[in-house]
Amino acid sequence: MLRYTLRRLLTAVPTLFLIVTISFFLMHVAPGGPFDMEKGIPPEIKKNIEHVFHLDEPVWRQYLDYLGNLAHGDLGPSYVILNFSVAELFSIGLKISAWIGAWAMVFALVVGVFLGVVAALRQNRWMDYAVIALATAGSTLPTYVIAPIYQLVFGLLLRLTPVGGWGDGSFSHAIGPIITLGLPQLATVARLMRGSMIESLNAHHIRTARAMGLSDYSVVVRHAMRGAVLPVISYAGPAAAQLITGSIIVETIFQIPGVGRYFIDSALNRDYTLVMGTVVMIAVFTIVFNFIVDLLYAVIDPRVRYE
Repeated sequence: MLRYTLRRLLTAVPTLFLIVTISFFLMHVAPGGPFDMEKGIPPEIKKNIEHVFHLDEPVWRQYLDYLGNLAHGDLGPSYVILNFSVAELFSIGLKISAWIGAWAMVFALVVGVFLGVVAALRQNRWMDYAVIALATAGSTLPTYVIAPIYQLVFGLLLRLTPVGGWGDGSFSHAIGPIITLGLPQLATVARLMRGSMIESLNAHHIRTARAMGLSDYSVVVRHAMRGAVLPVISYAGPAAAQLITGSIIVETIFQIPGVGRYFIDSALNRDYTLVMGTVVMIAVFTIVFNFIVDLLYAVIDPRVRYE
């Protein structure tokens, strides 16, 4: 396990390096620059601004400078949002996006696993059909449909929660984004858990456990679920990285000051450093969560060994 852990950590570095390199040059290949949107700036002043931010240097030189700064944890200043560095923007928005995303993931995993297990134990009965219908609806309805429906029902008609905004960060402001983000993930988790649980319940070791007189709780929870939960864990890794780093649509509809909106705004404004910072952040979260998933495999499933 130790050798595998060290090997995965070493492979994460070149993976991140490749992502940063491709993203950097793709951003600079695209036409336009961070200061092209400004109207009425004399060419001399524009050249001075570009000189201050080293944008007048060759691309390869800018690339080497960015790698050097990134190695020291410096994501650079924002070219469009003045007086703020990329790290400062993330320190403000990432806490909100991570808090909402983490609770959305917990909501999806807990409810989705429960519904999937119930559907597998009641296969081809009304409860199984109800879970399948819910999972299908959750998978097909996009977040830009779920969010307005939630705002209309719970915000305007029932007046139980605010329609939007973050306010003081209370639970009443966060529950809408959490449900909206979590429902599609919940549907996928329920479908994965149902299918893998049905397969696990029909395995030979489960029949042996039943024949030995083990209780239903022990058969389902201690034996069947250990193997059935593996596909859910595989899905949860990249899904958690996506949720924690923010959802552009949900944060826009609910007017939440998270980091998801930075990606679109920075791409439209050619804010190179903010785009690169967002890419690096998403890549790091994805690599870390996939690494955690691989380690959980060996902990949960005794058949998996990394020797």
